[in-house]
Amino acid sequence: MKQWLEDKLLQLNVTDQMDEVNGFTRLSYTEEEKKAHEAFKKVAAELNLDVTQDAAGNLWARWSAEKEDAPTIAVGSHLDTVSSGGGYDGAAGVLTGLAAVKRLKDKGFKPKKNIDVICFASEESARFGVSTVGSKAVAGMIEKDELGKVVDADGISIKEAVESYGLSWDSIDQAEKTTDDIESFLELHIEQGTQIEENGAEIGIVRGVACPVRLQVTVKGMANHTGTTPMHNRSDAFVAAAPLITYVEEQARKLNEDQTTPIVATVSTVHLSPNVMNVIHGEVQLGIDIRSVDDELKRGLADQIRSYCETMNSSVHVHTLVDNDSVHLNPSIEKKLVEITENTGYRAHSMDSGAGHDVMNMATRWPSGLIFIPCREGISHHPREHASIEDLNKGTNVLAAYLESETSEDR
Repeated sequence: MKQWLEDKLLQLNVTDQMDEVNGFTRLSYTEEEKKAHEAFKKVAAELNLDVTQDAAGNLWARWSAEKEDAPTIAVGSHLDTVSSGGGYDGAAGVLTGLAAVKRLKDKGFKPKKNIDVICFASEESARFGVSTVGSKAVAGMIEKDELGKVVDADGISIKEAVESYGLSWDSIDQAEKTTDDIESFLELHIEQGTQIEENGAEIGIVRGVACPVRLQVTVKGMANHTGTTPMHNRSDAFVAAAPLITYVEEQARKLNEDQTTPIVATVSTVHLSPNVMNVIHGEVQLGIDIRSVDDELKRGLADQIRSYCETMNSSVHVHTLVDNDSVHLNPSIEKKLVEITENTGYRAHSMDSGAGHDVMNMATRWPSGLIFIPCREGISHHPREHASIEDLNKGTNVLAAYLESETSEDR
């Protein structure tokens, strides 16, 4: 199995080596993503799975049960990447889903339920600034009119990209599945962090996905000449904004000292105006990203930041860009995954996900779970991203055991 995993990992990444200096770039609805999807079709065909493409470009590889009206257990992830990203983010979940099917087929298992391995389209936000388009379509979350107008850096809209991919934008919402179409969904993903190793575990079992509150803080000052304006007569927007950066960091750290549910907060974007060497900054925009699975906690920190901004000795405006409820995954699936992991001989670590994944959309409609495997040094979205074949094999073993358990009886 390890050799199969190694070979198919290369095939799904459309490469002959994983150690690519510039990483992998398979942006949403591009030829590069399509080539990876074609590779998925070939691997699925080798496993005698029936592959179909839905109206959003997602691929469904089905291992059919004998009974025609059998329910369906789905697993999967995505194959698109960020620019110069790694070959494991998303690909690990697609690969291990196919590998779990192979493992069960090799042992002569006959599922009493359909098993679908999904290769979602357009999970990353790298091209359009909008993530998980494929799984949003499956879950009936596409706002077609507004989303179709969103453009990439070259001015190409999602609508145009989807249609150049060979799909119809007008029909994309036909990818939606009913609640009866899927019984449950499970995704495997690299952790993109180091909690698994730090807790002496081998598999992470995720309780929830920490969706963000995002604030845009605009601080206004007075642009003026750096050489002729005395220090006591300045209104430098950057100077006024600087303490807020430290405040956000310090408050998040304090909150983590007081409770067990983690929270993270980052001043992640800074736009300076006019941003030239000889002009005092007249305006600064800061983007603040706050995440926790505890919605009350993250919104409380956002309120603290708003209150702090009111005390700043400058003109400050705070605009809420995003305020999303976090997604809590199915407790029964979580419990079962912990048991299966430990029965398979691995130590499980229960944790939360600070990054979004396709599972967060699937969980709005169907009972869903998320498994993490380690990635080296927690590095992701980078050419150095790496998950060992051994860890991919462990993930495959857990997935296969879960699928066998869930499909051994026609319930």
